[in-house]
Amino acid sequence: MTTATDLFIISVDLDHSVGQGDLSLALAGAELIDLISSASDVTLDGDLIVPGGPAAPADRLLAGAWSVLDGQAPYERVEDWLWRRGHDLSAAYQTALEENGLLRQQRRGRSPFGAERVELADSPSRSRALSRWAASEPVLVALASAVGIRSEPSEDEPSLDDEAVTTVLVAVNDAVMELEAERQKRAIENTAFANLWRGP
Repeated sequence: MTTATDLFIISVDLDHSVGQGDLSLALAGAELIDLISSASDVTLDGDLIVPGGPAAPADRLLAGAWSVLDGQAPYERVEDWLWRRGHDLSAAYQTALEENGLLRQQRRGRSPFGAERVELADSPSRSRALSRWAASEPVLVALASAVGIRSEPSEDEPSLDDEAVTTVLVAVNDAVMELEAERQKRAIENTAFANLWRGP
C-alpha cells in the first residue's frame, strides 16, 4: 500500500467531510512523495520533478503516476503536477479500493434509493493506515491536515527533515488554498448574479 492509499483510507475511516478536489490534490502529493522516497529514483531540482530510472513501482496507481511524469527538460513543476495528476484522482482511488474489496457502498436508511456512502472493509490495508495515523506519521499527518483532517497533537511527533518532501507538502497546501480561494470567488460571483436577477 502507498501513502496515497493510506490517506484515502484515513479520510473515509474518520468519516470526515473532505472536498474531492482537495483530497485529489493531496493524493497527487502523496504519490509524488512516495515516488521520491522509493526506488523509482525520482528527485526534485528545486521545485522541478526529475524522473529517474526505468523501474516502475509495483502498485498500480503509483505506477500510473510514475508513467505520466514528464521525462523531458524543462521538467514539470511540483504545483503543475499536482493540478494535472490530481484531476479526479480521489475517484480513481475510490474505484481501485472498491475493486480490491477494501471499500464498499452502503445505503443510508431503508429506502433502496437512499443516499449512498462508502465504508471500509476490515483489512490489513486499513489496519496499516490506522497504525500510521495513530503513530502520527509526519507525512500522513501533514497531508491530512492540508485537507482539514486533524490528528491529536503528539509531543513525540517527529519533524520533517527531507527538503524534497517538505517542498511537495508546501505545494499541496498552496494548491488547496488556491482551490478554496477559487471556490469563494465563485460563490461571491454566483450570489452577485442571483441578486442582480432578483433586482432591488
